[in-house]
Amino acid sequence: MRAAVSRLAPAKINLTLHVTGQREDGYHLLDSLVVFAEAGDLLTLRTGPGLSLDLIGPCAAALAPEPDNLVLRAARLTAAQGVAFTLDKQLPVASGMGGGSSDAAAALHLLAEARDLPLPGTEALMRLGADMPVCMAAPAPQRMRGLGERVDPVAGIPALWLLLVNPGQGLSTPAVFKAMTQRRNPAMPDALPDCPDAESLCAWLAGMRNDLQAPAIALMPQIEALLADIGAQNGCLLARMTGSGATCFGIFTDETAMRAAATALSAPGRFILPTRSLPSP
Repeated sequence: MRAAVSRLAPAKINLTLHVTGQREDGYHLLDSLVVFAEAGDLLTLRTGPGLSLDLIGPCAAALAPEPDNLVLRAARLTAAQGVAFTLDKQLPVASGMGGGSSDAAAALHLLAEARDLPLPGTEALMRLGADMPVCMAAPAPQRMRGLGERVDPVAGIPALWLLLVNPGQGLSTPAVFKAMTQRRNPAMPDALPDCPDAESLCAWLAGMRNDLQAPAIALMPQIEALLADIGAQNGCLLARMTGSGATCFGIFTDETAMRAAATALSAPGRFILPTRSLPSP
């Protein structure tokens, strides 16, 4: 590897997140429609002594005390040595956007391309987290099922103008799952619709759910107010929470409406990111 190489670790957005059951070992079964944003963290790989990770960027401080970042854990799966990573952390941690898993997936792809190291199998990926398989897939609409190990590309999903808003607080995923009162809910239909535009997709999404939204609101009531604020903006077609929260998103009719909403919703301590999702090929 003669020069530094970089890769975007895009934000992962759960347009739907249906919790369909719980196994005897406590792990939950999911059915989720996932898209990836054009924005996210940026991971750079260089030659260096041993295996190291430097953290920079506006959200790096939240990771600084963590000695075993997912990037390093992922790299150890490949027995990588002589590499130095720099993570420009743009996404808040514990925010429901799969940032850690997306960072780890970027590390594995960089190592595979720059060092010709093998990509780990699904079993090894799942030891790093349920979002790893979907983050390792192509950054296009995907359906993730089971514990997260079943990932299939989804056709017919257009690019979406997305406004991502986090109240400025992290939310523990295990705590949200623990707060659930109903753990066996209907899955999405076997066949997902082919939607030519954001309006038709949002009309269908309105009948779907994020089953973690209600327990997240029980733990952090300001999520409910944030969703109401997003949904009240001109041009907002749908407002929902992503993942286990606390980040919420609005899907807008066009870029102008999205950016106007970003200005209107700006407040001290809030994380706001106007972006666009990547469509189906």
